Formats: sequence, C-alpha cells, structure tokens
Amino acid sequence: MNIIKKILILEDEKLNSDRIQRLMLEIRPDIEILGVLTSIKKAVDWLLEKESPDLILMDIQLADGISFEVFNLADVKCPVIFTTAYDEYAVKAFKYNSIDYLLKPIEKDQLEAAFTKFEKSVHHSYKQYPLIEELLTQIRPRAYRSRFFLPYRDGYKKINVEDIAFFYSHMNICYANLFSGEKIVVPQTLETLEQELEPKNFFRINRQYIVHANSIEKVHNFFNGKLKLKLKNCQDTDILVSRTKAPLFKTWLDY
Repeated sequence: MNIIKKILILEDEKLNSDRIQRLMLEIRPDIEILGVLTSIKKAVDWLLEKESPDLILMDIQLADGISFEVFNLADVKCPVIFTTAYDEYAVKAFKYNSIDYLLKPIEKDQLEAAFTKFEKSVHHSYKQYPLIEELLTQIRPRAYRSRFFLPYRDGYKKINVEDIAFFYSHMNICYANLFSGEKIVVPQTLETLEQELEPKNFFRINRQYIVHANSIEKVHNFFNGKLKLKLKNCQDTDILVSRTKAPLFKTWLDY
C-alpha cells in the first residue's frame, strides 16, 4: 500500500522541477503534487497556511537562500527528502544526522528507493529530524578556492582561479589550462576540484573536464540528446556533455 499521497516540491530551477514531477508520476501515478515553490518565503507561507503534505522534496539552495531556514520559520510536520547538486558539506551533514538526500540529476530508482524508505517507516511517529538545530548552526556560506600556489620550474607560481579556462585530466594527471593558453599541472583530482571551485563559474561536464563559463565558445546539439562544446585554447574536438547532464548544463550556463 502506498502511504505517500500528497507531495510538496521546493525547487527553483524549472528543468529540475519538471524532471522531478515526471519521475514522481511515473513511480506513483496516484500521488498529488500540491505545488512547486521556488523560495523560502513561498515555502514558509504555504506551510503556515495549509495542511501538511505527506512528504516534501526540498532543494538545498532556493532562490532566496539555504532552505534549512524553512525549519526556523515554520513547523515542518512531515518527512523531507533533500536534493543537492553541489553542496558536499551539506551532504556530509545529512549523513551524520540520518537525513535522506538525493544528488542531482535525480534518477528514477533513487527517488523510488527514497519513497519506499519513508513508507516502511510510516508506523514510527515523525519528529523533526534529530540534531536539526545543530545542523542549522553548522551551515555557513561556502568559501571556494580563489588561487593556486604551485611548483613551477625552479620555484613556485601563483595562479588565480579566475584566470583558468578549464581543468583537464589525462592519464591520472590533472592540468589547469589558462585563458592565456598556458597549461600547468595541478596536484588535485577533478573530484576534489569539483568541490573546491565556485559552482556559478565552473561546471563538471564529464569525466575529463571542468570548464569555466567564459571558456565556452560554442555549444552544439549532438546525437542522443548530448551537447558538444568548443573551448578556448583547446585542441580536443570531442568534448561532450552527457544527455543526463545536458539540461543542468544549459540551466547553469543561462544563470
């Protein structure tokens, strides 16, 4: 028996909210989506005025701030599944506090598993997640890397992140390619850099590349929903964005 009937979505990116709604209705055709809210203010107003849903799917970063603020301003009486694209620090906090989360782009099987988890625990009375107050005090504005200080020839070289067009990994070696055309080895992996770089400026497009928005010269449609990019000072002609990442990439580039 499906326990979840009424769901509220907090998501400020239309492509993501459209995808979530489609997946939900594929998994549970009988659910009712009560609304899609794009800000903390709208979410708080809704929760103060209306009856609690069975479940909330809540993006961490809404149009007007971090969504945890909702817990300070309204009484959240139902389970919450958090979603995130970039915030590793928040994901770690969720794990510590046993809060469910989904990483974007959300996949159908992940969403279905989250629904099943909540339905299996329906006989346990719901309380606001333990240590949520501690979690709220732990969240701080994220400080992203602004420069590198790297070994260079017989000394060192300081490189500002704003001067880097893209990062590229080849044979387990990572390179920073500058807008000037210069290339220098960096000791970090792309996985580490993905967490250290400002997500408004950099995007991990595939397993080999993290690109700065200003490095992108052209974007072409490619086979099977993929995108093909041309980057400044880059000789690689087969730089592809996967079909799954393409909608998020277009939203990021349009921000």
